[in-house]
Amino acid sequence: MSPGDPPPFEIEFYADESGDVPCLRWIREDLSSTKRRALGMAMNEVLQHHGVQVVGERSWGRQLGEGLFEFRVDRTVKPDDKIAEKLVLRVFCHAHGDRKILVLHGYDKGKSSSPRRQQREIEVARSRLASWRAIEAEKRKKPRGRGVGAAKPAARRKR
Repeated sequence: MSPGDPPPFEIEFYADESGDVPCLRWIREDLSSTKRRALGMAMNEVLQHHGVQVVGERSWGRQLGEGLFEFRVDRTVKPDDKIAEKLVLRVFCHAHGDRKILVLHGYDKGKSSSPRRQQREIEVARSRLASWRAIEAEKRKKPRGRGVGAAKPAARRKR
């Protein structure tokens, strides 16, 4: 892949029925600038380029089953002249379509690393995936083209 080529996977963020994008909100509002920067770089340099194959790299991912995988950012970073910061972030994703990664949910495991918390966070991601699948199924049901009750295409004006 040459430097000008786009990454082989496109990253999308789950949006709920109201249009809220909870994982993006978590990144923007709950993470420190150091954690945001590190997660952004990891998503750009690892997740976008390897997609679901990150699960083959034990340090970067884990398959959770039922179409869900975990992207892990476990690093120690030292921005500029600041004190080193340990990052333990988890982002739950779903691969779909033509090389697309749907980011469903994330949390800072460094703040609370209990197995019970991990299971709760996975359940949130599973719930969002089920919601997304239902929305996608409804989209596929809707008729395409002109059917009964479909709007007519706009007429072209002659010049």
